[in-house]
Amino acid sequence: MNNAFNYSEYIIRKKVFSIMGAKLHIYNSSEELVMYSQMKAFKLKEDIALFTDEGMETELLRIKARNVIDFSATYDVHDSQTGEHLGALRRKGLKSIVKDEWVLLDSRDHEIGLIKEDSTFMALLRRFITLIPQKYNIELRDITIPAFRQNFNPFVTKIIADFSEDRKGLLDRRLSLAAGILLCAVEGKQD
Repeated sequence: MNNAFNYSEYIIRKKVFSIMGAKLHIYNSSEELVMYSQMKAFKLKEDIALFTDEGMETELLRIKARNVIDFSATYDVHDSQTGEHLGALRRKGLKSIVKDEWVLLDSRDHEIGLIKEDSTFMALLRRFITLIPQKYNIELRDITIPAFRQNFNPFVTKIIADFSEDRKGLLDRRLSLAAGILLCAVEGKQD
């Protein structure tokens, strides 16, 4: 596995003011660039490739929607270096109207966990007051990991992905990082 996936904390930044599409920069906690993606504008079917740097020569991870414009979209995650299908993330469409929720799936589409916005009350409040940053927990077996928190900035979407509470190593960093990227790229479109 590439060194880019060995960190317990990441900073995911999406710059949205680009005619060519959004740019994602993924940094480690020391703010060193570990991955980069340039998402194409006006795509009906999400296809996010993550590279080692802005030169975009070495692809590490690919996140691809199964269907065109789907309210309960499923995104497959592949390790580009090995070709391995790591699993998928499925957005719970109707439930996500009130409180964002995603299902973590293994490589055979069996549910292994959930990603949920932190509280229903705060989720409802955020729908009306967009200045309140979102927070998400990963529920895996009997463990809840407060993994994702958004920092408010009107020009740059920024999510801190913190997997340090996964002391047993239950999360595949590649799949969990893909979740953070989707929260930044897909959920960010609703704001």
